[in-house]
Amino acid sequence: MTTDAHDVDWDHLREAAGDAMERAYAPYSKYRVGAAALAEDGRLVVGCNVENAAYGVTLCAECGLVSQLHLTGGGKLSHFVCVNGDRDVIMPCGRCRQLLSENGRSDLQLLTPEGVRSIAEVLPQAFGPADLA
Repeated sequence: MTTDAHDVDWDHLREAAGDAMERAYAPYSKYRVGAAALAEDGRLVVGCNVENAAYGVTLCAECGLVSQLHLTGGGKLSHFVCVNGDRDVIMPCGRCRQLLSENGRSDLQLLTPEGVRSIAEVLPQAFGPADLA
């Protein structure tokens, strides 16, 4: 089980996100995004954005990544990164931060444009399942 952000090969994770980005379907915005993460058991999961002519039903890369997480055995995410069409590290949107919060460990680490940050740092005081109890 990978726990420490320093033990992660962030370059490999970033490359996997870039490879996923190459498969993005973004004919409208031309803004391609790829995401990659490690599950707590070490599995690599990836996703890319998939646009739709009805813009509101566009799928972010994180949606595909979380779907792959559950499709391949579930669990929680431990480390995450997303990149744009230039393979630059970008921040997940607010909706996707919420998605990552619920599907990540409480110590989920994200590679951001400003370095590695915890999910608590990028989504402070997150709303989650405990708030529905």
